Amino acid sequence: MKAIKSVPLLLTISLLSACGQPKLPANHGKVETRLYMGKGENQPLIVGLGGSEGGNAWDSDQWKQTRDRFLDEGYAFLALGYFGAPGTPEQLDRISINGVHDAILEVSKNPKIDPTKIALIGGSKGAELALLMASKYDDITCVVGIVPSHTAFPALTFLASNSSWMQGEEEIPFVPMTWAAAPSAAKRDLRKAFEIMMEDKEAVKKAEIHVEKINGPILLVSATKDEMWPSTEMSDIIMARLKSNNFPHTYEHIKVEGGHSEPLDHFDEIFDFLNRNFKKSIDQD
Repeated sequence: MKAIKSVPLLLTISLLSACGQPKLPANHGKVETRLYMGKGENQPLIVGLGGSEGGNAWDSDQWKQTRDRFLDEGYAFLALGYFGAPGTPEQLDRISINGVHDAILEVSKNPKIDPTKIALIGGSKGAELALLMASKYDDITCVVGIVPSHTAFPALTFLASNSSWMQGEEEIPFVPMTWAAAPSAAKRDLRKAFEIMMEDKEAVKKAEIHVEKINGPILLVSATKDEMWPSTEMSDIIMARLKSNNFPHTYEHIKVEGGHSEPLDHFDEIFDFLNRNFKKSIDQD
């Protein structure tokens, strides 16, 4: 064991690469879900996806007031944990988007839910997942991304050598952690680390989320002084991509003054968007 510990990090990464990718994490493809229902019929489904904190964040007491408001507004609400929750992968590492999607579709079979009306709401890495999934599955018909990214980034593991996400047996392309970014990451200057990683324009292009393929309205809420990653700048890139592709649905970007968590105090704007552009269309059906 001492000999292994003394191997330089660069050599360790080289050895791992030579041996191929490690085994998939335990409980790969498993998620934890908790469904909250109102009393109405044909309720549109809102799916809450947490971020790098892990667990089933939207099922916590912290979000009870917001969950209750969704129910009061006529929505069903599914809190979904995809890592760090009982029976799910321990780390955010090659999460199966198929597993997340299958779980959502299973819940949408509830007779009181309208399976044609599914919206994802996620924060930070959860916003990355929400945008990515909606770009892959056209049965998702609305996305709210809070402090989102425009591209896929690495797994939250020690070496950050894998993708955060998988579809089927393939890893989703991602912008890798670079040696230049490592010192900033080690100092917990995460925004700077992400900015350095994004200097790899070729990797960014390969890993960009194809948001123009999303089958419904999109709302982005970013933080102008985001200390975690440049969510406002990345949201602007998403807006430009939607515009250049003549995106046929409504799309909006709300820029909130403050840090990474500041947009969480702006749910009035989120409910207004959903009621105008998602629920309103349902009421008119």
